[in-house]
Amino acid sequence: MFDPPQPAGVAELGYSGSVKWPESTGPDRYRRGLYIHFQRTTPYPMLMNFDEPDSNTTCTRRGRSNTPLQALNLLNDPVFFEAAQALAARVLEDMPGGMPERMDYAFELVLARKPSAHERERLMEYYEQQKQLLAKDPKALEAMQPVRPDGVEALDAAAWVGVSRVLFNLDEFITRE
Repeated sequence: MFDPPQPAGVAELGYSGSVKWPESTGPDRYRRGLYIHFQRTTPYPMLMNFDEPDSNTTCTRRGRSNTPLQALNLLNDPVFFEAAQALAARVLEDMPGGMPERMDYAFELVLARKPSAHERERLMEYYEQQKQLLAKDPKALEAMQPVRPDGVEALDAAAWVGVSRVLFNLDEFITRE
């Protein structure tokens, strides 16, 4: 069992603040969601937002939904932010080629398919917008990508984190059709 990062104040809601939620560290922090500690009085919010079935009964099929809370979770939850940072670092390390090759590689890692020409073009436009915005705000630049692969500009690494966050927020990523 492990305890991933949880929004502040959630654990304190159970039984007069008696619930303790020490965040896991090291490799345990990145374990699969199957092993998340489940506290019945204050369940882990991400599981609830993504249709976690009742843990007291057998579940043969999970319900599916697409809600604004899920989108907010994917954009703001530290777990997904760290995943976006890791994806950006992986793309930059594994694919030394140009921008189109990196975009195809990221798309394939996340969605198991190549992007259409229109999808690639839109993501490349977003990447350029991110670079322009981050160039104006050094604090945001540092927050987006505190660690970057060798030989990669901080601005490029941070913009790739933004692209990764967009990929993780696609309906195709959230819902298996």
